[in-house]
Amino acid sequence: MQAMGLWATLGVGLDLTGAIALASVAIWLFPRRERFGAAGTAMVAALLFTALWSLASAAAIASPAVTFAPALAESARNLGWLVVVYRLFASDGRDASVAPIRPVILALGVVEIVHLAVNSGLSRLEIDREVLAIAFEFNVMFRLLVTVGGLVLAHNLYAGAPRESRAALRWPAIGLALLWAFDLNLYTIAYLAGGWPYEIAALRGLPAAALALCIAIGGAGNRDDLRIRPSRAVTFQTFSLLVIGIYLVAMVAVAQWLSYAGGNFARLIELAFLTMGSAFALVVLPSRRVRGWFKVMLAKHFFQHRYDYREEWLRFTRTIGSDQTAPLGERVVQSIADVFESPAGLLLTPGDLGELTLAARWNWREIEVPAMAMPPQDIAWFERSGFIADLDDVRTGHQRGAQVPGWLLDHPRAWALIPLVHYERLVGMVVLARPQLARKFDWEDFDLLRVIGQQVASYLSENASQQALAESARFEDFHRRIAFVMHDIKNLASQFSLLARNAELHAEKPAFRADMLVTLRNSSDKLNALLARLSRYGSGGVDRLEQVETRDVLAVVMERFKAGGQVVLAESRDLAITASRHSLEQVLVHLVQNALDASAPGSPVFLTLTVEGINARFEVLDSGSGMSADFVRHRLFKPFVSTKSGGFGIGAFEARELVRAMRGRLDVESREGLGSRFTVRLPLAAASDIHPNYAEKVA
Repeated sequence: MQAMGLWATLGVGLDLTGAIALASVAIWLFPRRERFGAAGTAMVAALLFTALWSLASAAAIASPAVTFAPALAESARNLGWLVVVYRLFASDGRDASVAPIRPVILALGVVEIVHLAVNSGLSRLEIDREVLAIAFEFNVMFRLLVTVGGLVLAHNLYAGAPRESRAALRWPAIGLALLWAFDLNLYTIAYLAGGWPYEIAALRGLPAAALALCIAIGGAGNRDDLRIRPSRAVTFQTFSLLVIGIYLVAMVAVAQWLSYAGGNFARLIELAFLTMGSAFALVVLPSRRVRGWFKVMLAKHFFQHRYDYREEWLRFTRTIGSDQTAPLGERVVQSIADVFESPAGLLLTPGDLGELTLAARWNWREIEVPAMAMPPQDIAWFERSGFIADLDDVRTGHQRGAQVPGWLLDHPRAWALIPLVHYERLVGMVVLARPQLARKFDWEDFDLLRVIGQQVASYLSENASQQALAESARFEDFHRRIAFVMHDIKNLASQFSLLARNAELHAEKPAFRADMLVTLRNSSDKLNALLARLSRYGSGGVDRLEQVETRDVLAVVMERFKAGGQVVLAESRDLAITASRHSLEQVLVHLVQNALDASAPGSPVFLTLTVEGINARFEVLDSGSGMSADFVRHRLFKPFVSTKSGGFGIGAFEARELVRAMRGRLDVESREGLGSRFTVRLPLAAASDIHPNYAEKVA
């Protein structure tokens, strides 16, 4: 009893000290309340409510008959501070900032009012001891729910503020955290012990005095900027904490109910329920699909806008600007895929004839992309409209007008087709794979994708311009090299001219003839060395297009490589085509030689000739090392880029130019580790009746 008297004396003293401190700070803050913006008046009122609560607590300790007044004062205190938090969140005047917080504060206010009404009703009734114990436990659970919600709001109040506003909010947030954290421990102990811990409750004046001190420190300086901007990440974390808190309280409540209603198997039922509930939480809550659904639903119902545009833009710039070792195309795909949490994607960019070809793939190795991913006639509509195609709607016929290739519609993971338009010109398209939680696009998705698409389109366009400038610089370097070659040839020509003139005068002299032979030999060696470097490469054009028999061309090519035994003529047709025989032989020899260089010794290289419409189709197929899409797109047909020591790097470039000069087309399909397929299409001679210009000379 003496110990209880000491705790009671201490409790009354601390409560009175806290009440005096709170009332003093409220009086001091009243003329300075504008320092907390729109929350200043509410904060003064909350301080006074808290002071009254401290006085009521002191009165309850001094006179145990006083029971309802402290509960009423504590409810008024909690409601007052909830209003303060609401006013702080609403201080910038934007509904979007308050929208995620308003329902939480409203729910906590309703819980507090319901608890007060129930407590008031029970105080007027005569009830037995068992019912009183149950009422005590539910009373404590109501207090725990409000306390957990208050702590979450205090955390969000500080964490969601911009950096420049945190100095003004730091001390009020700390004060509220101290007040509610003490109550959390107090009520937790009360619930576990099944009774009120008077020794700990006697210390409640300490957090009240600490709250008064924190408010005084926070209001001492000039704090003008109190604009609260709770980010989505903080809001999701806050809502998650609330869900966890509600889940724990619900579990305790159900378990307690089972202990009363379960009969002889009460403990068994209680343990089974807790075990199943916990297992369900451990399995379902970490699920990526559940978290994705939760994020979509929360954004849909609690936010005015689906996206936090600041966060999306920062993430976009980080993806584009980081990891420079990855090709730009892959970073472009990833930056757009991250918006929808898409796991993979493709980048298609215009080819030389206006068609779309594969430029890069990100985490999507299994999809097969044809050499012509999208024909030119299907691109114009996307270029004019900038339309973002939902492929699921295209498959079901709900979206009309979009001409989507069949290989995309046939692949089940293909989900969206996003055009990249720069100054009304299509510079690429991004194909996204289906995310785990797919949903329909809305106007916010379209707006965000158009902005990001325009930005990445500018990056791609600028990158293409830089590559063109670099290629131009390489041409200049090549021209300088040719100047040295011409200089050597000019010197040789001068030597031959001088030798011819002297031969007219001294041809009969043996010494002159000996010197002439040495000079001719040296000049011949220099000229042969120069020709050896240039013998593989022609002029890049053809002299004349004429009717050529394919069996004669294939015979020359097979004769050239018959010694190795690796080249196999898998299929052949006797066809008449319109081409230049010498140029076609040069192209096929170059392609076959490259296939042999890329293949392992003894690995076959297949050469085939078939008919495709009005074209003859030559194919060179190998199972060598293959090439990446980035290499095919950016390096294979670029002049002066060679992987071979001493090479000029213009073989593939010249082969493609020769095929174009013959009014044909050269396509490449390659996969790393699997091999490559080079396809040459040239018009049949019969097509000259349809297209007379096939037989014209090339200037």
